[in-house]
Amino acid sequence: MTEALLDRTEHSSVLRTYQVRTFGCQMNVHDSERISGLLEEAGYAKAAEGATPDLMVFNTCAVRENADNRLYGNLGQLKPIKEQHGMQIAVGGCLAQKDQDAVLKRAPYVDVVFGTHNIGSLPTLLERSRHNQEASIEILESLETFPSTLPTKRESVHSGWVSISVGCNNTCTFCIVPSLRGKERDRRPGDVLAEVQALVGDGAVEVTLLGQNVNTYGVEFGDRQAFAKLLRACGEIRGLERVRFTSPHPASFTDDVIDAMAETPNVMPQLHMPLQSGSDRILKAMRRSYRGKKFLGILDKVRERIPEAAVTTDIIVGFPGETEEDFEDTMRVVEASRFASAYTFQYSPRPGTPAADMEDQIPKEVVQQRFVRLLELQDRITAEENATLEGTVQELLVTADTGSKGHETGRLSGRAPDNRLVHFSVPEGAEPPRPGDFVTVPITHAASFHLLSDPAPEDFTVRRSAAGDAWDRWQADSCGVGTTKVDADKPSAVSLGMPVLRVGP
Repeated sequence: MTEALLDRTEHSSVLRTYQVRTFGCQMNVHDSERISGLLEEAGYAKAAEGATPDLMVFNTCAVRENADNRLYGNLGQLKPIKEQHGMQIAVGGCLAQKDQDAVLKRAPYVDVVFGTHNIGSLPTLLERSRHNQEASIEILESLETFPSTLPTKRESVHSGWVSISVGCNNTCTFCIVPSLRGKERDRRPGDVLAEVQALVGDGAVEVTLLGQNVNTYGVEFGDRQAFAKLLRACGEIRGLERVRFTSPHPASFTDDVIDAMAETPNVMPQLHMPLQSGSDRILKAMRRSYRGKKFLGILDKVRERIPEAAVTTDIIVGFPGETEEDFEDTMRVVEASRFASAYTFQYSPRPGTPAADMEDQIPKEVVQQRFVRLLELQDRITAEENATLEGTVQELLVTADTGSKGHETGRLSGRAPDNRLVHFSVPEGAEPPRPGDFVTVPITHAASFHLLSDPAPEDFTVRRSAAGDAWDRWQADSCGVGTTKVDADKPSAVSLGMPVLRVGP
């Protein structure tokens, strides 16, 4: 420990500041909300934009190789800052769970290493490290407490993630998540609904139900229709206007879930369902227990019941043994699926997964060439699907993010029911909406990756909401923390919709 850090420890009345950087998936983003809540309950305050924090926490991903490189690159940049300012550094999440002692070997100046199962231990580990003047590491092999029992510091007041399960019972050969997150653990429906109700009571109008395989919810307490029942129960919550969920597994996607989506008005016409590959041979090698025909059959049923549904997906290019014919199968399924968008990844071997030891690893240049072809196909489909919405009228949930060109164009941003991003202008003299309010606008132009609306005054309406009121209260709070209370009497904020998957530089 540096002298500067010891000096701050002796004067504990000095307010310590923190910053959390998140790498990875929705689960990591949600965990970071818990980390922030724990730190603020322990007396920390979020560092001001651009300021050097007293504590930097990295919440990590282990799914792709560049996650390792990104973490250790960031740690290397912080080493001189730590030496100069006495910053504490903590590393948690999936990569910490996987690498454990290796984190300290590669970056011995890290103060705390904690895993996916013991987020709640972070404040204690930080204090132990300061007191003992040495690194503190604690990695549990099973879940210590369900994350949603921990306090939360959300980033805005409009919407929130609600975990319905953690862990995964599948054995996909490319995925290391089950060994890091453990077997699936399900929350009781009453606990889930109580958290949703609490968010709505604080002004939230949208929730996203979150699970590693969200549609296998209920496996732990033996109810195969539990997820469909949960969706319908959310439809009974007054004031909850939008319900989303991510991510379901195709092998477990049943008709009762489609019926619940179609028959519950506040369940949005959006489905994110990972394809991974369109080749049956590769799906088998991945241990994905469905085939291309079943996947397309699910989409047919969804679109029959919910014609306006937008479907998004995940696809891996270059899995070991993938031939040109296998890749062409993927291209055919993508063409037939008409995805609104797709998260596409080049396969990278992850130590500890069966796929990493498979023969026939595909040369990097072949993977890159196929990746580019897939991107070109999906970009064309995305633009074509967006174009079908020109001239339609959409009700948007207004977000706080105006987009990279918002200051130049003067447009605000919102999400359509199917989660498409729409940038819209406010006609002169019209009532300006607040983040969390709803606006109804015509789609006047479809761009490649978003929609635009420049409405005439008579085509623009604003519906003020409880979320907009909560935004006003949040802005009025002098400390900027917010007035919503998700856990006991601790102030928090509520994250909006589906947040950006990677936060921070």
